[in-house]
Amino acid sequence: MKKIKEEIEELLYSNASNLQIAKVIKKTLNEYFSDLKESFKKSSGKDFLFGHTRYIDSIMQIIYHASTREAFGLFVPSKNSIPIALVALGSYGREQLCVHSDIDIMIVYEDIEGFNTKLIIEKILYILWDTGLKIGHRVHTVNELFEVSKTDITIKTALLESRFIDGSKFVWIATQNQLNNIRNFEPDVFIKLKLQEKENRHNNFELTMEPNIKDGIGGFRDANLVFWIGKILYNVDNIKQMPQDIITDDEYRNFRIALEFLFRVRAALHLATGKKEDTLRLELIPDIASLLDHKNTNKEHVKIAQKVISSLRTIHIYCDIWIDKMLNKDLHTNCDKVYGKSTIESILDVLLEKKSGDEFKTDYFILNSMLGCKKKPLVSKNIIQKIKRIFYIEHSYPLVKMLYDSMVIGDIFPPFKKIIDLPQFDGYHKYTVDKHLVQCLYHLENIKDKEIKDIYESFNSDEKAILKLVTLLHDTGKGRSKDHSVVGALLFKSFAKKLLFDEELIKLGETLILHHTLMSKTAQSHDLYNEKTILDFVSKLKNKQTIDMLFVLTYADMSGVENNVYNGFTAKLIHTLYTNSIQALDNKELIDETSKRAKKESNLQKNIEFQELDKSKQNKILQIPSNYMFLKYSPEVIMDIAKMGFETNDKFSYKISNDDYLCIEIIRVIPLNLGYLLGKLARLEIVNMDIFKIFDNLKYFKIEYREKVTDDDLMIIKSTIIDSFNPNKKTDIPKPQIQPKEIEFDCEHSQNYASMHLHTKNQKGLLAFVIEIFDDLSIDIASAKILTIKNRTRDMFLIEKDVNFCNNIKLISKKLTQG
Repeated sequence: MKKIKEEIEELLYSNASNLQIAKVIKKTLNEYFSDLKESFKKSSGKDFLFGHTRYIDSIMQIIYHASTREAFGLFVPSKNSIPIALVALGSYGREQLCVHSDIDIMIVYEDIEGFNTKLIIEKILYILWDTGLKIGHRVHTVNELFEVSKTDITIKTALLESRFIDGSKFVWIATQNQLNNIRNFEPDVFIKLKLQEKENRHNNFELTMEPNIKDGIGGFRDANLVFWIGKILYNVDNIKQMPQDIITDDEYRNFRIALEFLFRVRAALHLATGKKEDTLRLELIPDIASLLDHKNTNKEHVKIAQKVISSLRTIHIYCDIWIDKMLNKDLHTNCDKVYGKSTIESILDVLLEKKSGDEFKTDYFILNSMLGCKKKPLVSKNIIQKIKRIFYIEHSYPLVKMLYDSMVIGDIFPPFKKIIDLPQFDGYHKYTVDKHLVQCLYHLENIKDKEIKDIYESFNSDEKAILKLVTLLHDTGKGRSKDHSVVGALLFKSFAKKLLFDEELIKLGETLILHHTLMSKTAQSHDLYNEKTILDFVSKLKNKQTIDMLFVLTYADMSGVENNVYNGFTAKLIHTLYTNSIQALDNKELIDETSKRAKKESNLQKNIEFQELDKSKQNKILQIPSNYMFLKYSPEVIMDIAKMGFETNDKFSYKISNDDYLCIEIIRVIPLNLGYLLGKLARLEIVNMDIFKIFDNLKYFKIEYREKVTDDDLMIIKSTIIDSFNPNKKTDIPKPQIQPKEIEFDCEHSQNYASMHLHTKNQKGLLAFVIEIFDDLSIDIASAKILTIKNRTRDMFLIEKDVNFCNNIKLISKKLTQG
């Protein structure tokens, strides 16, 4: 700093311009920022932020000095005599300024006739802007501050964090008087608005595996909220000054350790990205690991992510309790007398007496007690009975959620200990393992699918209890080298035995955990109308009770991943697998294509719309050659397709639906350039495609995509469909890379169908490429099932058996792999 001060002094002596002064400061700042990564390694956390804040303070002081020197020349009055004060706000005011955060300042002044204060303020701002610093600024007279604070809660919040940087201490004292008036004005209104603000933030930024450590749950805003409310109620300058009956030394120590780590992570995020970044995205973790001096291994990456989540949860729970203590001090004092020296056992007694979920929502008294309660091994018969009883009450989720929030869930349920805050870097799950399991329990008790809810309600109390335990423990085997389903089943068995569940129920639970992914995987990646698929599925589960329970568990598991995972499309697949499996249990002959089609035809003939058709049209429908169409669709859907076919003119017709997801249906007479259509829509992800021959040389196509599209997209799609009947239309699609080992042919897939499985890297235009090859070889596709997991496709094509396919397998393989 000494060097730059001397340079500035020389420039001032030679009457240099503001721009010249700013250039010198900018050069110094660039050198400083380029060295910050090295500085971070020597001093991270709050010390690093404090040092950075102080450095920016020194720059501000140089700019203030330069501006006043330029204004007064050699006749500069003392600082106290010039009625201007530079004040830091926000994180800068709290001395927690991060590397690329905005630098919020306020210039407070008195408009004295003898000083041209506005000119001096302009000089300060011009130099600041020319340095390239990201400055947020406010300029007010002292007397304006109170009225300005009433205009916006954000302004009032910023003013509460004011810190003197440089200038007149007389002005600063006057400012402090105004700040005290601001603090005392309508405190209840301020607190209410800040709590609403917090609720909105938490709704916008859930605690996921990519947390926002500033605005999300347990982030810096939560910690700041404790300070803001403490400032209003107790006029403290920092959280540590809070009264002991609000924050104990032990609580503050735990809180501070978590906060210090998050300070380090946030600074590392800014340094790694070169910008203001507050979300710990998964792809940034390797860079963060390097800056935090961790080894660049997956194990270390998991540790960092786990510690971030743990720190956020620690801050969240303490902040919630402290805020509630500040606002309900007398109640907490009384409750401390009741719960102060409680054990987990005595707290469970209280929780088990609560009758509804609403009673748990704001019970910070018990949360506070849980954090400090005495923990002991769960060996007594009495406490084991209490834990078992959790799964027999009607609403287990609110109680389990409180155990999770208070971070004692691993003490109550030992299988949880190794998966607390454990991230899942699988590209599928949104939450950590433990939170996912708690979410699954919520969805088990709040089923929105009527058929599944009816099945769940049909279970007796023992079956419901064991299913709740299975739901809560099914992923506890994660984080080990062995198959998590196998490990989870062993953990479940051991714990269920301790809880004295019936042996048959324990065996049922083991089976469910061993196969908890079976239903979703089978439904989304196999032909659900293939006899072998259904029999393989049923053989692992043996009976209706297990299939029923897995059906319900699968719903809860998928729903607990993220809101849109169990959607209209996946629900249809799961329900189809369940229905076909139950039919297989009742009568395995129904799996045979012919008998299933006969049953569907019989049902179709009872359909009123079918009966209203003339005999000629009825016969045309019944003579549709594709068994698969009858196996897959209900009589109502078959009628809809038939009506569409009867109404099709001499070229084609189409329908587009865009309710839950985009679905295109086409019936054509003239050839459809399907490769062109799929190529033009290659940016959209296909999840299912059906192609059937129907009657009168018509062919039916149904293409289902994963998501909805915009109205503008719909117009483009309509135009593309029409263009797809021009055989000369081509679209440029790069040839995908497919290896021979990624293709599997089965000419004995079923009685009427052969199949081709393609498991390869997901690539743009992959399906369009395959379709073009099939078109060239005159191969008819009956259906295509498309699934993408972790950037890998698992595509299955059903082809009506004929010589073009089974006699040309080598040629097809060559064309797919070599073009």
